[in-house]
Amino acid sequence: MSTTQTPPVLAAELAQAWADIQRYHPELPDLAAPESLIGESSSACGHELSFERLLHEAVHGIAAARGIRDTSRAGRYHNRRFLAIAEELGLDHPEEPHPSSGFSLVTLNAEAKRRYRPTIERLQRALKAHTVATSADTTRTFRGPAARHGSSGGGVRVKAVCDCGRNVRVVPSVLAQAPIVCGGCGKPFRIPEVMGAA
Repeated sequence: MSTTQTPPVLAAELAQAWADIQRYHPELPDLAAPESLIGESSSACGHELSFERLLHEAVHGIAAARGIRDTSRAGRYHNRRFLAIAEELGLDHPEEPHPSSGFSLVTLNAEAKRRYRPTIERLQRALKAHTVATSADTTRTFRGPAARHGSSGGGVRVKAVCDCGRNVRVVPSVLAQAPIVCGGCGKPFRIPEVMGAA
């Protein structure tokens, strides 16, 4: 029974963690589909699912709300505009940008760790329970964190675009479950070309 309940619990914890970020940054749009973050890593963002990754995604959300283009190279290169917003949210960065991903590898600073400590602890517990439950259930599509072979853990991710030109990498089966809506234009992301099923 607990196995079937874990994904909704994790989605709820992700939504709550996002709401905690919104408390400090009210311009951050709502998280349209927390479950879209479950079961895949973000190679462009350089993080598996964690509070740090969620805060990273919040930077993109605020950039979209402000109409700022914070990435280039099909969303892989995180530019200095991304970096400026990341610093506002409590994320530090290496001195030099990575050649292919720019300033994507941001980490929580000490103040952000203190501010979000209860949120981080709640989310870590939910992630741990989710990993234990799903790794014990081989009939589910989620196969645990992306530590294995650097894969997405939930299938092959493809590019999905919205009407304003922003894009995300998503497992097609996740996008098929419910629309993922762009915080910039309010339109759903869609996969422009049919690729192999995940």
